Amino acid sequence: MGFFDLFKKKRDNAAEPLSAEQQAVQEQQAAEEQQAQTEELSAGLQKTKEGFFSKLARAVAGRSTVDADVLDDLEEVLITSDVGVETTVKIINRIEERIARDKYMNTSELNAILRDEIASLMEQSHSSQQDFGLEVKEGTPYVMMVVGVNGAGKTTTIGKLAAQLTKAGRKVYIGAADTFRAAAIDQLAVWAERAGATMIRQEMGSDPASVAFDTLKSAVANGADVVLIDTAGRLHNKVGLMNELTKIRNVMAKVIPDAPHEVMLVLDGSTGQNAFEQARQFTQATQVTSLTITKLDGTAKGGVVIGISDQFHIPVRYIGIGEGIDQLRMFDRHQFVDALFGEKK
Repeated sequence: MGFFDLFKKKRDNAAEPLSAEQQAVQEQQAAEEQQAQTEELSAGLQKTKEGFFSKLARAVAGRSTVDADVLDDLEEVLITSDVGVETTVKIINRIEERIARDKYMNTSELNAILRDEIASLMEQSHSSQQDFGLEVKEGTPYVMMVVGVNGAGKTTTIGKLAAQLTKAGRKVYIGAADTFRAAAIDQLAVWAERAGATMIRQEMGSDPASVAFDTLKSAVANGADVVLIDTAGRLHNKVGLMNELTKIRNVMAKVIPDAPHEVMLVLDGSTGQNAFEQARQFTQATQVTSLTITKLDGTAKGGVVIGISDQFHIPVRYIGIGEGIDQLRMFDRHQFVDALFGEKK
């Protein structure tokens, strides 16, 4: 369930039926928007594409068939593109099974086959994942707790989400529960003002759970639609992190019994394998239900999206492909594969 679908039923009930002509126009507009988004995503993944396909071209140079040597080189290409060892092994095994079945495979077919196997792997990963969030009761704010290390783009992600949501007509509250860094609170305040969201804050060093509690109380009292809770991004001590996040969750549940409805982990895609380690740390510290992977436009490490999607079986909610507010995008696995490999012929 995406943010922009939270109140879809309410809007649908109020909408007038569309004529056949209006429906055709809407479908055409949706197709054009989808194409534009794929092209923008393709541009955002340009460094990843250039790095990946140049490595792949070198791996098959001068070879006509996909044999053991080509597969060894392909394995290295995938690992060095930050797909991850376990996911790489899955992909190689799938291609080996395909070669055994078909008896022969041309290197000219490798791009298309690799595309199919990655698309299939991501399809399986996402189909086994739980739906986003919970069913939120009428009149109850949708509460998201946002976690991640400092520098991953957590505060910026919250700001962009708030801006997108207020633009869509949602009433948004932000809780500045990262009370250990004045810079984080000040940055969040700038984003909240820019987005037209309401921010609840306390003094530096205040109890983060107290900020979360106050934010939810105020959000409920003022009829907010969405609440975004920022948290401290310290991995100094896994037990300390776990205790802090658990306390915040427990305190929020006193105001809204099912809160938080979602725990989003923000990962910096440009850190490659470090993003895997951060995902392990945070999934052990708290129940993470969605992922946002940022900074993919500035790196050749976009393969990390494939590996993390496969390894953690947690839905990728958003990806960041630029500084603009609209460049924090809802993740679409089909669109991602199309942008990386080109649309299937």
